[in-house]
Amino acid sequence: MVVRKALWAAGFRYRLHGKGLAGKPDLVFNALRTVVFVHGCYWHEHSCQKGRIPQQNSRFWKKKGKRNKERDQRNIRRLRREGWSVLTIWECSLSSARSTESAIGRLISALGAR
Repeated sequence: MVVRKALWAAGFRYRLHGKGLAGKPDLVFNALRTVVFVHGCYWHEHSCQKGRIPQQNSRFWKKKGKRNKERDQRNIRRLRREGWSVLTIWECSLSSARSTESAIGRLISALGAR
């Protein structure tokens, strides 16, 4: 919600959960041909502290994480083949006010350059 509110306040208009697009991106900017995924570090195995695999049942979680990452890559490749630019913002970059401001600033700059 933080990302959505900041982008809306900056004047960007988007659709939610791009039905019909690979991976159902969180935000779709049709006019810019750009999609944004807001990924949870745990579910998408980010290389930060929040993306760690649990000790219990680690074999299952490793396989699950690997499948999620492979699916993410397939979806990104498909979107790019279809002419979309793909941006990803990670949960950990929204963990504090300072990092949130920085992450949203980078996202706004990336969208503004399109």
